[in-house]
Amino acid sequence: MAQRNKVIITCAVTGAIHTPSMSEYLPITPEEITEQALGAAEAGASILHLHARNPETGQPDQTPEAFSPFLPRIKAGTDAAINITSGGSPYMRVEERVKPAAVFRPEVASLNMGSINFGLFHLLDRYEDFKHDWEPEFLAATRDLVFRNSFQDIEYILSTCYENGTRFEFECYDIAHLYNLKHFLDRGLVKPPLFVQSVFGILGGIGTHPEDVLHMKRTADRLFGDSYRWSVLGAGSSQLRIAAQAASMGGHVRVGLEDSLWLGPGELAPDNASQVTKIRQVIEGLGLEVATPAEAREILELKGADNVAF
Repeated sequence: MAQRNKVIITCAVTGAIHTPSMSEYLPITPEEITEQALGAAEAGASILHLHARNPETGQPDQTPEAFSPFLPRIKAGTDAAINITSGGSPYMRVEERVKPAAVFRPEVASLNMGSINFGLFHLLDRYEDFKHDWEPEFLAATRDLVFRNSFQDIEYILSTCYENGTRFEFECYDIAHLYNLKHFLDRGLVKPPLFVQSVFGILGGIGTHPEDVLHMKRTADRLFGDSYRWSVLGAGSSQLRIAAQAASMGGHVRVGLEDSLWLGPGELAPDNASQVTKIRQVIEGLGLEVATPAEAREILELKGADNVAF
C-alpha cells in the first residue's frame, strides 16, 4: 500500500465552464491542451482530467473526434493517468457526455453524482467584451439551467464504462451527492476504493466555508469509512485555500484552469503547471509528499495505462 502521506494532484486542464474571453491562457486547441497537460504532469500532477473544445470557437466538444488529436500525444508524453470527463457540458445529453469515455476506456472518468442548479450567469458582470457570440449566451442561459444527473443517467454511465475497467472520479457538489453515491455502493454498482471529488464553490452547490469542507469530509467518513479516497476542488479564488485545508486533513487535491483561472489575487495563471507548482509547494510545506503516477495508481487501484484504447 502506498504511504498515507502521499497526496495525489489532479489537474483539470480546460473544462467546459470558462470561456475563451476570460483568459488568454485557457487551452483551446489540441496543441494547447497537449502542451499544458504535459506541463502540468511535469510539475507534479499524477492525474490529468481532460475535456475537449472546438479549436475555432472554444466551445465544449464531447465528440470522440475532438479528443483523438490529443489523447495519444499526452499518453506518449507522460506516465500520468488520464481522466476523461463524462460531465462534458451541462447542456449535453448523457449519451453524448459519456461517449469519449466509452470509446477510449480511460483509467479514470469523472461522474457527477446528482443534479444541481448550475449558475454561471453571475460571471457576465465581470467581462465587458467577448470574442465569440456564444459566450454571453452560454453564461446567461445558466440562470435557468439544471445540470441533469438523474439516477438513471448515473446508472447509464456506470453500466457503459465499468466493464472497461474504468474507475470514477465521483464529483460531489453537495452533501446529497454523497448519499447518492452510498445508494449505488449499497446496490453493488460501484466498487471501492471510491475516489470522491468534493466540489466547492459552484453556484447551486455547497459553499466554500471551511465548515463546508469539514462537513463534506465528516459525512463521507461516516458513509464510507476507509473504503474511499477523498479529494477536493475549490472553484475560483477558493482553489488553493480549500486544497491546502484538505491536504492538511489527509486528502488529495485538484487544481487546473477548469476550476480557476487564477494564480493569486488579480493574477491570471499563465498555465496549468503554475497552479500545480503552487499547490505542490503547499503540500511539501505541510511535510507531505506528492504522489507519483505509479503511487496514484496504487492508491486508487487503477488498471494502468497499457489497458486504455488510445
